[in-house]
Amino acid sequence: MTRNAERVHTDPADIARIQQQIEQLPNGAHVSLRMEDGSQVEGIVAARPVAQVFFGPDGEEGTNAVLRLEQPAMYHPETARVHDVWVDRILAIKRLDPGGIATA
Repeated sequence: MTRNAERVHTDPADIARIQQQIEQLPNGAHVSLRMEDGSQVEGIVAARPVAQVFFGPDGEEGTNAVLRLEQPAMYHPETARVHDVWVDRILAIKRLDPGGIATA
């Protein structure tokens, strides 16, 4: 994983939001994510993300987290792949597995 991020956060409210998103992404959860650019990303959480210190574009230190999502080949083998998603870019998380809870 890289130690650089396009965006890093130092404001306590932004860091708390990242932590809240992480809590909604347990290992093995099947999720659909609505991203800030309007795209949807779906997959299986490979491992719960961890908030870490990264360096921003100007060398400043701050917090962010990376989520690794696996898209299984079961239904659409042509689109099977792994996505690394910056947690701060997620607007909404919808659990698709049984017992999952949708959150915004």
